[in-house]
Amino acid sequence: MKTSRYARALRAALIGIAMAGPATVARADIKDYEFKLVDQTIQAGPDKVITVRLMNTKTGKPVSDAVIFATRLDMTPDGMQEMATKIAPMPGGEPGTYKFKATFGMAGRWQLSLGAKVQGETGTVENKLVITAQK
Repeated sequence: MKTSRYARALRAALIGIAMAGPATVARADIKDYEFKLVDQTIQAGPDKVITVRLMNTKTGKPVSDAVIFATRLDMTPDGMQEMATKIAPMPGGEPGTYKFKATFGMAGRWQLSLGAKVQGETGTVENKLVITAQK
């Protein structure tokens, strides 16, 4: 009788640990991730490709399993936040790189705003990057 009671208690404890354990383990702090532009400048015009890298700043390694859910490209740095353009995701190249296609209607500074979820982390990576479009 005692053996079965202890066996049930042990089984319940192991199930509780198994269920709670992975949910509380995070690999890093969400602040340890950031997007970086591959090129700071681009030519103004239609169908230009923007490439960014998502990096873990602690390890210096690229992060390739992120889900980007928010993108915006506008001219906020030049005081024209209403001057926004459509931005479309493209297939990436190397691990940790993310590409987008956009039309840069005029020369100037453009702000790329990105929001992403990193697999296994809680919180959102949010960055605002400035790209200079040239004639």
